[in-house]
Amino acid sequence: MTARPPIFATFGCRLNAYETQAMTDLAAEAGLGDAVVVNTCAVTAEAVRQARQQIRKLRRENPDATLIVTGCAAQTEPGTFAEMPEVDRVIGNLEKMKGETWRALAAPDFVGETERVQVDDILSARETAGHLIDGFGTRSRAYVQVQNGCDHRCTFCIIPYGRGNSRSVPAGVVVEQIRRLVDRGFAEVVLTGVDLTSWGGDLPGNPPLGDLMQRILRMVPDLPRLRISSIDSVEADPALVDAMASESRLMPHLHLSLQAGDDMVLKRMKRRHLRDDAIRFCEEMRAKRPGIVFGADLIAGFPTETEAMFENSLKLVEECGLTWLHVFPYSARKGTPAARMPQVRKAVRAERAARLRAAGAGRVAAFLAAQVGRADQVLTERPDMGRTEGFAEVIFPTPQPVGEILPTRIAGVEGERLVAA
Repeated sequence: MTARPPIFATFGCRLNAYETQAMTDLAAEAGLGDAVVVNTCAVTAEAVRQARQQIRKLRRENPDATLIVTGCAAQTEPGTFAEMPEVDRVIGNLEKMKGETWRALAAPDFVGETERVQVDDILSARETAGHLIDGFGTRSRAYVQVQNGCDHRCTFCIIPYGRGNSRSVPAGVVVEQIRRLVDRGFAEVVLTGVDLTSWGGDLPGNPPLGDLMQRILRMVPDLPRLRISSIDSVEADPALVDAMASESRLMPHLHLSLQAGDDMVLKRMKRRHLRDDAIRFCEEMRAKRPGIVFGADLIAGFPTETEAMFENSLKLVEECGLTWLHVFPYSARKGTPAARMPQVRKAVRAERAARLRAAGAGRVAAFLAAQVGRADQVLTERPDMGRTEGFAEVIFPTPQPVGEILPTRIAGVEGERLVAA
């Protein structure tokens, strides 16, 4: 009987989803079957808890499959998963991107021939595996990994120990990937990474991210839309700012890694900006690119955060003109400096996160209402749904061709989505 293909479960960020696609290809090439692979996230304790819960569920549903755990949580705490009776193998973030790992897993006698836990020192990594796949995503939008890892050590963050230090995919490799994606019909490419604005720091000449963006737009003239994922605003280089100001094919949408809006909290987080830096960046970008839309990551209830400190984060939503918020109640990660600081009560963290989300919901409602009656260029992701240049969802009343950029008049709002005329 033919073995069924592996089942993949993915937690966490877009980069993890990208790597799951690469693992799917590697497992298929190796001939791995009758396996379940869980690609974990380590960003919060809740993410680890959810992964463990899913592992137990998947084992019940697949009692005879080989259950493999990988990803950031497997990298940072392999023992947590190795101790679970449901788990057969624990694979680190470096190992999961290697063809030989999957060939060993596919061998009939792999359990007896290889170690149950394979997790190497990721801080020794010098390369990233962004070249393994030609993007992934919907039929209209592809995500391309150009960077991995992080050289910063924010006091709340475990991710550098799951991803390693910053590594960049060379510009020539990125350009060739994007050319192939355009040839396959993708209308939009999103550049993604763990610390995107650090791209180029390990390459000859230390080129900045803005140079890569301008090179892509210059050398792939048939690419209709280029978008960048989360950036650290204080590290936005002049070429990036110039590109956002002058290149219509670069989407007017930036997601900012802000985390907080109080200077003392930012210092205790070991961030590289202050609140005025964030406000000034948003004002400057809005002056250069009117209509630009900002999203942001914000943490509620960081250790030592007082009500007055939290109010500064709350006010930042309006002062920066943020729209799409990703709000996280602070989650202590063992081994990080913030976990040893005086903690804010969980109930207070949850309450503050709810207030931030409510502020974000108000900003979204106002933004969407302002779009009614306007025309926008909408990239169709499904016959009934597409996205504007500012990343708002648009519902179509009648089916549309997928992967097309359609001039669309906005007739109304339904929940947190726009409605096309």
